[in-house]
Amino acid sequence: MSRNALSGTTIAATAVVLSLGLTACSSGDGGQVGVDAKQTLTVWAMGEEGKRVADVAKKFNEKHPDITVKVTPIGWDVAHQKLVSAAAADRLPDMAQLGSTWMGEFIDLGVLEPVDTKAFKADDFFPAAWKGGEKDGEVYGVPWYVDTRVLYYRTDLAKQAGVTKAPETWADQLALAEAFKKLDTTKWAFSQPAGGQGSWQNWAPYLFSAGGTIMDKDGKLALDSPEAVTALTEYAKYFDKGLSKNTPAAPGYDVIKDFGGGSVPMFASGPWMVQNIADQAPQIEGKWAAVPLPAGKQPASIIGGADLVTFESSEHKAAAQEFTKFLTSTTTQADWYEMAKSLPANKNAWDEPALKNADVDVFKKALNSAGEIPPLAQWEQVAHEIDVTLEKLAKGGDPAALAGRHTAAA
Repeated sequence: MSRNALSGTTIAATAVVLSLGLTACSSGDGGQVGVDAKQTLTVWAMGEEGKRVADVAKKFNEKHPDITVKVTPIGWDVAHQKLVSAAAADRLPDMAQLGSTWMGEFIDLGVLEPVDTKAFKADDFFPAAWKGGEKDGEVYGVPWYVDTRVLYYRTDLAKQAGVTKAPETWADQLALAEAFKKLDTTKWAFSQPAGGQGSWQNWAPYLFSAGGTIMDKDGKLALDSPEAVTALTEYAKYFDKGLSKNTPAAPGYDVIKDFGGGSVPMFASGPWMVQNIADQAPQIEGKWAAVPLPAGKQPASIIGGADLVTFESSEHKAAAQEFTKFLTSTTTQADWYEMAKSLPANKNAWDEPALKNADVDVFKKALNSAGEIPPLAQWEQVAHEIDVTLEKLAKGGDPAALAGRHTAAA
């Protein structure tokens, strides 16, 4: 899951690769190049990260002058198809950035090199980020950066509505939305997705907060569990009470304009919204707050971001490991935050001045309580089913019946 786009997985394209029997298409298992040899390391990176990581690589070259890092920037909108096609043609780079929800698919394709867990320690990373790349006892990706979800709300309008304390529980959040609804300026008290692509990201924290999981202990989908029904029931309250719009948002909708104008005084989203609000709605500086998502049974959010992976076919695995170490080191992670405002996956980087002096504590709390998105090969299909469920829920669908439909989808 990236900040710029969902993975855009094409299940049919994946099936083509699987049907070709392309597992470990290595061209160089027996010809590995040592880390001290003169070589070129090819890296694919997506979105804004792809444009910036080449600059970071220059610092890496100061310590490893014999390793030339060749970075190819790729747009998120075409990245998945490009990777699938490259796997089919046995033309993958040495390493790449993968959206966290892509991990399960590419693990199943058999094209990823397992991570050396002596070189990278699970305890250095947020647990949910590390587990997102782990399957059957092997780890296939090293978390690079993370994102999560928190609650944004207008504190000035909350005060006008008679609420002076930040919401901490589901009941608090619902009460605040109902108070917002009474204001003349309010159109929708809470911007909560009524289905549509990616809406699962707003519902999953309810599931985790209710004590539920995506998968059960037997590795089966658990989206028909009692906890899932509780989460759907709580999510539905905002539509049933007219607090949230019960149809999906129009393509390209940006909540910040309505948030700044006061017509939508509350929404849940990721850390990038802090800068977006400052840039697009400077008139409300000091009049809003970001707080951890209010809790049901327990505090919870979700974790997203990107992993760094090395492909099994690479002849430069030692160099790839060194570059991955460099990108996920405490110092580089802090530098990357200053450059890209991406939250470090390495927990130790949060003690660096760049993070200590930033107002990011709310995101650290959210990351520490984040639920795990498991590395499922067909995660996008599951995510789509959740999105469809939420659209039906917003139109008055029964939570228990809608939870049950996921059993058939599995």
